[in-house]
Amino acid sequence: MELDIQCEEMSPSRWAELLSTMKSCKTIRLDDCNLSSSNCKDLSSIINTNPSLTELKLNNNELGDAGIEYLCKGLLMPSCSLQKLWLQNCNLTSASCETLRSVLSAQPSLTELHIGDNKLGTAGVKVLCQGMMNPNCKLQKLQLEYCELTSDIVEALNAALQSKPTLKELSLSNNTLGDTAVKQLCRGLVEASCNLELLHLENCGITSDSCREISAVLSNKSSLIDLSVGDNKIGDSGLALLCQGLMHPNCKIQKLWLWDCDLTSVSCKDLSRLISTKDTLTEISLIDNNLRDSGMEMLCQALKDPKSKLQELWIRECGLTTACCKAVSSALSVNKHLKVLHMGENKLGDAGVELMCEGLLHPNCNIQSLWLGNCDLTAACCATLATIMATKQCLTELDLSYNSLEDEGVRKICEALRNPSCNVQQLILYDIFWSSEVDDELRALEESKPEVKIIS
Repeated sequence: MELDIQCEEMSPSRWAELLSTMKSCKTIRLDDCNLSSSNCKDLSSIINTNPSLTELKLNNNELGDAGIEYLCKGLLMPSCSLQKLWLQNCNLTSASCETLRSVLSAQPSLTELHIGDNKLGTAGVKVLCQGMMNPNCKLQKLQLEYCELTSDIVEALNAALQSKPTLKELSLSNNTLGDTAVKQLCRGLVEASCNLELLHLENCGITSDSCREISAVLSNKSSLIDLSVGDNKIGDSGLALLCQGLMHPNCKIQKLWLWDCDLTSVSCKDLSRLISTKDTLTEISLIDNNLRDSGMEMLCQALKDPKSKLQELWIRECGLTTACCKAVSSALSVNKHLKVLHMGENKLGDAGVELMCEGLLHPNCNIQSLWLGNCDLTAACCATLATIMATKQCLTELDLSYNSLEDEGVRKICEALRNPSCNVQQLILYDIFWSSEVDDELRALEESKPEVKIIS
C-alpha cells in the first residue's frame, strides 16, 4: 500500500486520519505538506511499528534538526526496515549529520539517502562519511546536491568510497568543488572497489583541467553508465579529453549530460564518432551549447549510422536554424531507435519544421516525444504537424509552447487530436494566446478524450 500526497496543508484531523493509514503503508510520500518537527514524532512511531515501511519521502518540509532527531529514534529501532529516505530541502544543518551518522552505522537496511538542498556544509558531510565507513552501512545511493560543500570534503568522501563497495550512485552537483578536488575524487573512484553506476557533478566549477581524470574513471569503471557534468565550462578541449574515456572499450556509458559546457561545432566531430560507435549510449543532452547548424549536421550523419542506438537527443538552445532541418529529416527517416527529440529554443521556423516532418512521416521514424517550443513557428506549419499527429501513432507527447500559433494553428492541432488515429497523450501549449472560443474547444476536447492532457 502506498500513501502519496503532495502540496497539502495538514490540519490536525487530516493528520490523525493519515496516521492510521500509514500504519500499513509500504511507501509514504509527503512532499510539500508543511510538516514540522512535531509531525516527526508521529512518523518516528510509524517507522518503529510498521515493519513493512521501506520508503519515506519528506522533501520540502520545514523539519529542521529537531525533526530529524525525532525521526532517527524510529530509524534506530531494530524493527525498522526502511530502505529509502528522502529529506531534500528540509532546513537541516550540520547538526543533523551526527544523528544520521548513527543511523548509517546501525541500520543495514538503509540503501538510499537523499539529503540535497540542505546546509549541511563540509563539516556535516564529513560526519556522514564516518557513518558510511561503518561495516553495517550498506548504502547504495547518496545524493548531496546543494549542500554547501567545498574542496575540503573530498578526502573524507574518498575514504568512505574505499570502504563502501555497495555504493552505486553519487550526486555532488551544485557544490563548489573545483578542479583540484574533482581530480582527487576521480583518482579515488578509480582506486575504489565500488561499482559506481551514476556520477553527477553538475555546476561544480569544473574546467577542461579535470577532464583527463574524469576520462580515467570512464575507462576504468565499466559499471559507470550515467555521467552528468552539465553547467561546467569544460569547452571543446575538455570534451576531447572526455571522449578518450568514453570511446574506451571498457566504457559502457548509457546516459551523458553535457548541457551548458561551452561546446561549439568543433566538439561535434568527437560527439558524432561517439554517437555512431558507442552502442551502449542511449541518451545525450547538449542543451545550451553553441553547436550551430554545421555541428548539428555532423550529429545527424552519426544518427544515420546503423551502429547508433541513441534513443534521446536533447539539443535545445543550440543556435540551430532552418538550414539544419534537411539533415535532421534525413536522420529521422533512417534512424529507428530515436524516441525523444528536444529541439526547442532554436530558430527552425515553419520551413524548417516542414522539412523535419518529411522525416517524421517516414515509416522508419519512431519518435514518441517531440519538443518544438519557442522555434519561431506559426499557424502555417500546423497542418503538417496535424498530419504527423494523426498519422504517427508512436507520437505520444508534443510541445509547441511559446510559438505564435494563434487560433488558426491551435484549431488545426485540436482537429488532429480528435482523430481516432491520434495517440498524443500530452500536448504542451505554454504561453500561446488564443480566443475564449478556442479555449472552450480545448476544454471540450479534454472532456471527450480524458486520456489527453493539455498543459497550458
